Amino acid sequence: MSESKPEAAVISFPKDPKKKTSSTEKIWGKSVYSHGYTGIPSILIQGQRRLGITPTQMNIIIQLLDYWREPSRKPFPTKKELAERLGLTDKTIQSNIRELEKAGLIWREQRRTAAGDWNSNIYHLDGLVQKVQALEPDFSEARRKRKEAKANAETPAGRRAKH
Repeated sequence: MSESKPEAAVISFPKDPKKKTSSTEKIWGKSVYSHGYTGIPSILIQGQRRLGITPTQMNIIIQLLDYWREPSRKPFPTKKELAERLGLTDKTIQSNIRELEKAGLIWREQRRTAAGDWNSNIYHLDGLVQKVQALEPDFSEARRKRKEAKANAETPAGRRAKH
């Protein structure tokens, strides 16, 4: 008499696992989100004034960030492209980029075509990244103080920790 072994249960895996919808996609919708998005740190937005960035310069920075999709591939839009996107003149773009460069937030690297002609600049935002990172401890401290204030507000006076 042969013993029969019980058959193992087979679990089928979904062929196309559903990705969890990101909060950004939920806000903007799939069709808008499918065209991409740009990561802009909240510290950059909230610290704009502390960094000495004017509204026009901030818009230029946001446009440059939109072109910067890979850390190793710096953005290189033409001044004309930036001007068209923002509704500004090439000269306004150029003078504001010069100011951002003087502030140490960006630096331009000139590019040449294969034929040796001048091409659009490559924009390095390393200074901006470093200055935003330098603000982070202040933002962490402010967050800690807000949490502490909230905890104190929610805790009855007699039960609060004494400092």
